[in-house]
Amino acid sequence: MKKVCVLGLGYIGLPTASMFASHGVQVVGVDINLSVIETLRRGQIHIEENGLQERMQIALSSGNLRVETQPEPADVFIISVPTPIQADKSSDMRAVVSATKAILPHLRPGNLVILESTSPPGATQNLVRPILEGNGLRAGKDFKLAYSPERVLPGQILRELVENARVIGGIDEESAKAGRDLYLHFVKGEIVLTTAITAEMVKLMENTFRDVNIALANEFALLADQMGFDVWEAITIANRHPRVQILRPGPGVGGHCIAVDPWFLVEASPDKTKLIRQARLVNDGMPGYVLSRAKRILEGVQAPIIACLGLTYKADVDDIRESPAVEVLEQLMLAGFLVRAHDPHVVPPDVLASHWANSVEEAVHDADLAILLVDHAEFRGLPPEALASMRTPRLLDTRQCLDQTLWKNVSGYEVL
Repeated sequence: MKKVCVLGLGYIGLPTASMFASHGVQVVGVDINLSVIETLRRGQIHIEENGLQERMQIALSSGNLRVETQPEPADVFIISVPTPIQADKSSDMRAVVSATKAILPHLRPGNLVILESTSPPGATQNLVRPILEGNGLRAGKDFKLAYSPERVLPGQILRELVENARVIGGIDEESAKAGRDLYLHFVKGEIVLTTAITAEMVKLMENTFRDVNIALANEFALLADQMGFDVWEAITIANRHPRVQILRPGPGVGGHCIAVDPWFLVEASPDKTKLIRQARLVNDGMPGYVLSRAKRILEGVQAPIIACLGLTYKADVDDIRESPAVEVLEQLMLAGFLVRAHDPHVVPPDVLASHWANSVEEAVHDADLAILLVDHAEFRGLPPEALASMRTPRLLDTRQCLDQTLWKNVSGYEVL
């Protein structure tokens, strides 16, 4: 395992490639996006992640990491490409198929192929394996094949790649062991060996567990709005019970994992996943609930202006994939509101250029409502005076991230 080829240099592929390279492995990182390759060759990164810039530069300067647009022969191939959902909530596996086909001309006896991309159950055996066997080599006999999902927290990826438990599912025992030997280059956490489909299910189950529990918290928030009680206070008191830990409600669930993975299970078995599907519908419905709250707050206001603070799917990252904050912004615009947006971690996409504000002060100036959608560190210390330039100071805090001793009795302040 002297040379590893990593296909996909995004939020997981780039940290993984950099980690192997900085631990003495020769790595070829591959991405079909020429802009990504050019950025990396300049020693810069195209994503925001703590410590990644330094780690990647060390890997490049050592000569252990190269970045290319096409794969090449290697001992190990790691597929780490996006697997989004489509409009009908079915999985889009085209990137995995393309990456697997790109490996095929370089596949040799003795190679190890690992799928890291989050995938529907059975993808390793039923999708990747038949493609790789297209030239006559047989998985388990001529080459090894395994599935090993990332299980890391954005913002802490480099640390958690090393410290977290790693699950490796092989199509046979030898494939799983080969995967273990590979990740032992840098993984210090427990390495658990299992079958490919079990490893696929572990990743999906972890994120589905989170999604269902967030949906429960969001339903409590909907009930609180209807019944007139403080959901945050109720959750705090309920969590004093030693066997209760209710999560925090919010404007929805985003990111490439929790908002996506449950749909893979629904797609695989619609009649056995009714609870999972309903939880997804609850969480997907929360941006619409934020819109309804905004309409209620602004009832009677002529030509209101709304400032949206935060666009990422979670705090202190630059990732807007499946972000409920973006969905809120889009729904507000479709409802006819004049909207400004500000996020200190995001480079505004072209479609939002005319709606973009470069600071909180610019976003809220002459606005009639500010909606805090992401609890970035830059927003958590926001004082009431920050709304002084608003036409009418009103703030809807969908994360209850502000200092309640300062804000609780401020006129115009509401929480989700």
